[in-house]
Amino acid sequence: MSIQTSRTILSSLITAVVLATTLPAMAAEPQQGATATQTRVKTVYHINDSTRARILMRNMENHLDADPSAKLVLVAHGKGIDFLLDGAKDDKGKYAPQVAGLVERGVEFRVCRNTLKGRNLGDDAVTMEASVVPSGVAEIGRLQSVEGYGYLKP
Repeated sequence: MSIQTSRTILSSLITAVVLATTLPAMAAEPQQGATATQTRVKTVYHINDSTRARILMRNMENHLDADPSAKLVLVAHGKGIDFLLDGAKDDKGKYAPQVAGLVERGVEFRVCRNTLKGRNLGDDAVTMEASVVPSGVAEIGRLQSVEGYGYLKP
């Protein structure tokens, strides 16, 4: 092997090591001038008691008023699914208009199939604005650990 070939190989190895050690660090740090608002906030809201549904949805509206780009997902299980059943209402009226307003703003509603099965209800019992997931608590765990969502339970 010639000295020139050795130098070329050594130079390539040094470049690879420098890039391998500096690029991940650079990617993890915000670039100069970057602000927190440039990073999309992702939050999962947890509900297992529908008596708190109006308060929770108002919190979500406030959240979106403060940060319109936030990605919000509500996961309901147990008694928390009641306000997402077709025709659900309380003393203030039907929940559907408030749910629909949040859906228009990009909020996703997810309902626990385990809870539905435990009540002998099918997926069709859930309002059209919500999707059904196999397990509410597993969905919360997945959103937090796999997708990096923050957690709120107002």
